Amino acid sequence: MRYFIKLAYNGTYYHGWQYQPNAASVQETMNKAFSVLLNTEISLMGAGRTDTGVHAKEMFAHFDFEKPFDIPNLIHKLNSYLPKDIVVYGIIPVHDEAHTRFDATKRTYEYRINTFKDVFSQEQSWYFHQNLDVDSMNEAAKLLFNFNNFQCFSKVNTDVNTFDCTIFEAYWKQQNGSLIFTISANRFLRNMVRAIVGTLVNIGLHKITLDDFTAIMESKNRDKAGFSVPAHGLYLTKIEYDYITQ
Repeated sequence: MRYFIKLAYNGTYYHGWQYQPNAASVQETMNKAFSVLLNTEISLMGAGRTDTGVHAKEMFAHFDFEKPFDIPNLIHKLNSYLPKDIVVYGIIPVHDEAHTRFDATKRTYEYRINTFKDVFSQEQSWYFHQNLDVDSMNEAAKLLFNFNNFQCFSKVNTDVNTFDCTIFEAYWKQQNGSLIFTISANRFLRNMVRAIVGTLVNIGLHKITLDDFTAIMESKNRDKAGFSVPAHGLYLTKIEYDYITQ
């Protein structure tokens, strides 16, 4: 039987989701918890990878297990066993061919910028004190819909077959002294959101124009795009599947 796990984590003290031999990862921590509580070796497959320091308000992973078990009881035990920065919200039985990574139809990220120094959110948002032209940043964000190839925002030397993505939404909003950038797509390239945000910040600082922004995307050259903003302001907030009601 295959099961999807719905979870969330604060990524501050993890080197991302994916297992790494000499660093703490969310995947390794989850594998250990499931293996101990189910008394057999469990290896989870995640819906994707998040980089070091990136957070996830909603993440999915899947695993296979032959014996029946009490789902609410296992969730309770997991949340008692797991460290305080990881939580399991649900375990969902799915069909045997279901796949958290390949079956996801839409992923949504948020990037949070604090415009004032808040000592209680140092690791949850990026403090940026310079004034930003948010209207211009939103105009530039609309230009993302004109393109499918986002190689200019991708980490170089990455092992992907295509740089094509379909953007569903991309916009900035101001909320209680913070700036929040929301972007949804069918898939994302490594470092893509952080590079887009860094380039949009350059728009907001009037360092580049809307025409420059278009030229950057047409160039397909990462060196032309802006800087990569710090990881701790980035959140994976939603993953959607056709066969799961959320």
